[in-house]
Amino acid sequence: MTTTGKSGDKKSTNQNLANNTTDNAISGTTLSSWSRQQKLAMIAGFAILGLLLAVSACSKQSSKPALAGVSGPASTSPTPAAAATAATTVTAAALPAPAKKTPKKHPANVTYSDANSGVSFLYPRKFALTSGDKAQPQLAGMGDVPMNFVQPGGVAVATVALPEGSYPGTDFASAFFNVNVNRSVSAQECAHFAFVDTRNTDGEPVDAEKVKIGSTDMEMTSSFSASTLKQAEAHYYHSYENGACYEYVLALGTEGFATEGGIEHVNCDEVFAKLEKILATVKIAPVEQEHVAEPAVTSSAGGK
Repeated sequence: MTTTGKSGDKKSTNQNLANNTTDNAISGTTLSSWSRQQKLAMIAGFAILGLLLAVSACSKQSSKPALAGVSGPASTSPTPAAAATAATTVTAAALPAPAKKTPKKHPANVTYSDANSGVSFLYPRKFALTSGDKAQPQLAGMGDVPMNFVQPGGVAVATVALPEGSYPGTDFASAFFNVNVNRSVSAQECAHFAFVDTRNTDGEPVDAEKVKIGSTDMEMTSSFSASTLKQAEAHYYHSYENGACYEYVLALGTEGFATEGGIEHVNCDEVFAKLEKILATVKIAPVEQEHVAEPAVTSSAGGK
């Protein structure tokens, strides 16, 4: 009995040990298998997470240069073109603005002077000047205007002519101011003229007038000629200086068709007043006398 009980206990004990061993083996196998799956799952999860983080980091890094390129102020190192533009702007701001050139205004009058005769005068810039051999004056359609010395030897110095069309709508043709000099005439002869003044309506000659132009005393006479189509009037002035006789001629020519429709007769007084302004500016500078004429015993026709 006793032996049987022990044997049964041993078997029971062995059976329990065997069962426990089996349960422990099964339980260990299950736990070991679950841990491996978890590990694989965790490793796979970490791998996927790491891949996602890497892709996200690359995406952020690639987007930063684009934003930096769009945003100008964030750039700390300007491009060469921007640097050159900035330098040009700074230089332009530092330099003073160039002063605007004011166009030069030419004087309204021009001075003419001749060293040989000593004559000088002012005339409007728009007038046409000729001198020397080309200074022999002419009136449009009337030919040469003769000198009015009582002795030959006169020389033309200069002529200033008004521009054509100076008086539109009138019968104005031409007008001029002329200077002549004659060293073969004495002071007495210079007070006379070769042509008598024909302004007298009855045809009687008129003596020369004594006039004062500026500060110079002069002798003055006039001549007038006309045809059916043209008219010419000239005023002569004589003064004696530097041992020579100086002659100044103021002349006006008209076309003579003032009676036609729309055409008026030019204001002669206005034209001569303009020419007299030039005469008033005449100055005679001392010159070396080439020849001084001997006083004449008698004067030629036309002088009294």
